[in-house]
Amino acid sequence: MEKIPVWIRPLSSVCLVRVEGVKKVDWLLKRLSQSFVFKTSEPVVENDNSTCSSFRLAYSSRIPRGKLERLLASIPEIHLMLDVA
Repeated sequence: MEKIPVWIRPLSSVCLVRVEGVKKVDWLLKRLSQSFVFKTSEPVVENDNSTCSSFRLAYSSRIPRGKLERLLASIPEIHLMLDVA
């Protein structure tokens, strides 16, 4: 099985998540909602210049940056990468 490429860009209070393909974004959002107290994100934005879509996840006291990154890295179906810009 080919892994889904997922890029993250940690920001001050949110994490920008970029995924190739809208259907894969929907799958990842459903997977995250099953995994922890995450129930909402900012709207998914389709990038005009690529096949990627992105959304933002807010950090919280329950889901700090490190825990969110570990959760994403633990999903076997995705290949997590740092988005440097």
